[in-house]
Amino acid sequence: MRLSELPYYMVKCLILTILIETLVAFILGYRKKDLLNIILVNIITNPIVVTIPVYFNIKYGINERNISLIILEIITLFTEGFIYKKYLNNKRINPFILSLLLNLASYCLGLFIN
Repeated sequence: MRLSELPYYMVKCLILTILIETLVAFILGYRKKDLLNIILVNIITNPIVVTIPVYFNIKYGINERNISLIILEIITLFTEGFIYKKYLNNKRINPFILSLLLNLASYCLGLFIN
């Protein structure tokens, strides 16, 4: 990927992530306010998780990209889990498990789509 393609790639990843994660959350029983919170959290975390690995891939190579992606995904899981714990109304699922489920769904489906 070239750096000039990054904005398109970021928008595509964000839209796909929001669609997948809100659909999975809806299936799990989350509704209006909680779905909005999940969307807002992804607007904050997704651009970081997408941009930094692309930078590492361009600058250093694929191995460094993969390492940065793993580290960022772990940080994202905990960050989203803490935010979900504080702001989601539906507490049926542990917020950290919810974060793991949503991120696994969007990551795996994203790999399949791309």
